[in-house]
Amino acid sequence: MLFTEQQAREIMQKALKFSKADECVVNLQGSTSGNIRYANNAVSTSGENSTSSLVVTSAFGKKTGIATINEFDDASLEKVVRRSEELAQLAPENPEYMPILGPQKYRSSNAYFKSTADFSPQQRSDAAAASILPARERKLKAAGYLQHNAGFQAMLNSKGLFAYHPSTDVEFSVTVRNEEGTGSGYASRGYNDISKLNTAAASKIAMDKAEGSAKAVALEPGKYTVILEPAAVAVLLENMFFNMDARSADEGRSFMSKQGGKTKIGEKLVDAKVNIYSDPTHPELPAATWSGDGRPVERVNWIESGVVKNLYASRYWAENKGAKSIPMPNNAIMEGGKASLEDMIKNTKRGILVTRLWYIRSVDPQTLLLTGLTRDGTFLIENGKIKHPVKNFRFNESPIIMLNNLEEMGRPERVVSGESNVNYILPPLKVRDFTFSSLSDAV
Repeated sequence: MLFTEQQAREIMQKALKFSKADECVVNLQGSTSGNIRYANNAVSTSGENSTSSLVVTSAFGKKTGIATINEFDDASLEKVVRRSEELAQLAPENPEYMPILGPQKYRSSNAYFKSTADFSPQQRSDAAAASILPARERKLKAAGYLQHNAGFQAMLNSKGLFAYHPSTDVEFSVTVRNEEGTGSGYASRGYNDISKLNTAAASKIAMDKAEGSAKAVALEPGKYTVILEPAAVAVLLENMFFNMDARSADEGRSFMSKQGGKTKIGEKLVDAKVNIYSDPTHPELPAATWSGDGRPVERVNWIESGVVKNLYASRYWAENKGAKSIPMPNNAIMEGGKASLEDMIKNTKRGILVTRLWYIRSVDPQTLLLTGLTRDGTFLIENGKIKHPVKNFRFNESPIIMLNNLEEMGRPERVVSGESNVNYILPPLKVRDFTFSSLSDAV
């Protein structure tokens, strides 16, 4: 299912030859993946999957139709093109339809690694064993999931635009609990190159937290200085990343809106230490250098020294507003400091260490106020040391307020969001006056 650039081009060219539409776009994608799942220190499932599909979008004026198929012989290709044209003729006009783009220039991004593409069932089993066996030895219970993928996406249209991007990735997560079920720990890892994955090292972190979080003590809810590990930072900040959309800001529907149809571009939104950007060619977080509509994806500074620099927009909305047409980014990176998590703990007189957050829900989209729960290891810090575990909290906090209450940023690292499974590069953050609204008895 993994077609080379030339094979993908040839298949899409065949499909385009059947087109009778004013404009036609062909997208082709394929992937192979393997996985292993375990719970209670025993593997429960393991498998492999291979998929591919070709999507044809035909347009007559502003009327469009889309059809999909997973067979690539000439008869099937003609059938899917005809079907997309039939659907287009039946569709109403789309007033926001934009003509397709012509050929573009794209930067290269190395997101494909042979080590990941060739990862075998035996290697999956060994990776799981490196997590399970130490947990058994320590009389703990581990549950984890590892999935690795190799795939490509490609696009060709009737104006000659062609794009191709091969990629690989692996995601691993593990939750460990003690036998009594009173302590829990968690760790996750994500890479493009699976040779960087060390399931034993990640599992040790989860095991240490499972043992350390037993016999948690209740603290009164309130405002605390917190150290948020990158996994906790991810689920908060992605709510900001996913909502930096120009249209919702212009229409008064987002935290980037101002009265009178204005936006906060050019305004200081958060602490001056905050710099957030996206770059599909980042060596530790490579991504496709083109968007779904064919626009090149470049490095973009979204927040620079606390000031909002850019918002992303569709081609239609950018033209409507006479603004720069910036596609939604394919990754997000936040700059940080040089301190390790251990250094940040040593520098804290009193605070709470948060391993991760989950069950995130929006309270107020226009202020980005969120609520959710801590889990899998929450600890009281006193005089630079972890004193004891504490019961979990419910929080009510906005990432905007949080980024205005920054005290320290640690060394950035690649992290997987437990809510969206998206990878980012983020630092651990020390934040003052983080609001915990109530206690939670869950482990």
